Amino acid sequence: MIDVTAAQLAQITGGRAVGAAAGVPAVRHVATDSREARPGTLFVAKPGEVTDGHEYVGAAFAAGAVLALVEREVTDAAGVVYPGVLVPDAVEAMGRLAAWVVAQLRADHEVKVIAVTGSVGKTTTKDLLRGIFAAEGPTVAPRGSYNGEVGVPLTVFQAEPDTRYLIIEMGATRIGNIDYLCRMVRPDVGVVLCVGSAHAGEFGGVANIARAKGELVESLRADGVAVLNDDDALVRQMHRRTAAPVLFFGESPANALPDVPAARVHASAVRIGPGGHPEFRLHFPDGSEHAVVSRLIGEHHVSNLLAAASAAFVAGVAPERIAASLNAQGAASRWRMERTERADGVTVINDAYNANPQSMRAALQTLAQLGRGSGGAAPRRTWAVLGGMLELGDSTVEEHDTLGRMVVRLNISKLIAVGDLARPVYDAAQLEGSWGNEATWAATPEEAEEILRQELAPGDVVLFKSSNAAGLAVLGDRVAAGSGDGAGVPAPGNDAPAHGDHWLSAGPFVNASLDPSGRPTTPGTSAEGNEPA
Repeated sequence: MIDVTAAQLAQITGGRAVGAAAGVPAVRHVATDSREARPGTLFVAKPGEVTDGHEYVGAAFAAGAVLALVEREVTDAAGVVYPGVLVPDAVEAMGRLAAWVVAQLRADHEVKVIAVTGSVGKTTTKDLLRGIFAAEGPTVAPRGSYNGEVGVPLTVFQAEPDTRYLIIEMGATRIGNIDYLCRMVRPDVGVVLCVGSAHAGEFGGVANIARAKGELVESLRADGVAVLNDDDALVRQMHRRTAAPVLFFGESPANALPDVPAARVHASAVRIGPGGHPEFRLHFPDGSEHAVVSRLIGEHHVSNLLAAASAAFVAGVAPERIAASLNAQGAASRWRMERTERADGVTVINDAYNANPQSMRAALQTLAQLGRGSGGAAPRRTWAVLGGMLELGDSTVEEHDTLGRMVVRLNISKLIAVGDLARPVYDAAQLEGSWGNEATWAATPEEAEEILRQELAPGDVVLFKSSNAAGLAVLGDRVAAGSGDGAGVPAPGNDAPAHGDHWLSAGPFVNASLDPSGRPTTPGTSAEGNEPA
């Protein structure tokens, strides 16, 4: 980070120095986790939902922190106040400090700030941009999904005096979040990927999500550029909300709004190659075109690749360098279509960092494509291990129900729905006709793991997809690390006898007419334990 003294920090944040802050050397690192403190660190004692950062000030100083940003004074065992800057709101103070850092960078040299938002694809697009810009000059991008009022400042604090490209991922859980972040970093390029139903329950509907995402383009100055996905109707209309020039991107050669003067980046000849990797011709506004053979998995990544290409183009990167970088990059963040090939021939796709209806559908379509085989490869048996999606509000049951039906219609071989929230996925699959040993429900990831341990066979492809809280990312890691004991043995057919009694015969709607062993009862009689109709 750019050096900042305690006196400067107090002035920037409107706070007051406490303890022996005046004698502290300039800080060069910022941490909100005491375990990440090191010599020269500013520790931010951020109150949290579970714990309070003020309780860890001592641990941070023991690890090398020299200054704390606090909302109340904290003393050591001897009653001495730790050196710090006292502020009313530590998170707001982080934002003020981040804005100061960006201003210092701009005052010293030309720096491009590229902000990315959207309901799906933010992290992948951010990772692609990092790869492109890193070859052009010193680049900073978020770790993981640092995209909120704490994560964005932490990203900014990684900047050094020579940083040329600052990539910011922006998420939102309510109206005004993105506006706040934009006032902090003042982006030069604003990329909007899509408007989906993620967080629909919190926002009160998709229209409010579009309103929130559009705050990014509203923030742009006339010398900025709005990069908009015009394959998404709600994003397309955001051209009306910005004073900046617009560059559209999409999978068709012509702008969906021909009357709007805007350049365009597009893809042609899109196909899915062996291993599920998207391939296409990438077209730029300067008339150049380049072959892209991505190492990412899934056709849905075409939009993310186009978005990254568009943002890099308007930031001044040469088209041939953009295409070369896109061809060289695979998944860079954990649990985003992360592929592992086990020694026994099982392929594991772990995409369980997060989930919403749009990303769930994309992942299932990719799984189905992998199962069909391509380029002479034989078809493969497919497994969808699905957990619940959070923050969908009143549409929670409906959206999970839709997924269960989609699993069947895509002809995915096996379904394991995990957890109470995902129960409608299983029920809908049963109603759609996925009976016998094709679909089941597991109360916990551990139960799902036992099923997979017994049933996975060489040649199978298994997808793990859920919101992070469902715990399927860790389950996917465990399964990926497994070796199985059936190497060289062909995978059984979908109708092969099961190895255990874990397959629910036909869901709760039909199980009422089964006996305890799962066999149908004699017509006219009821299953044991059920009252006659």
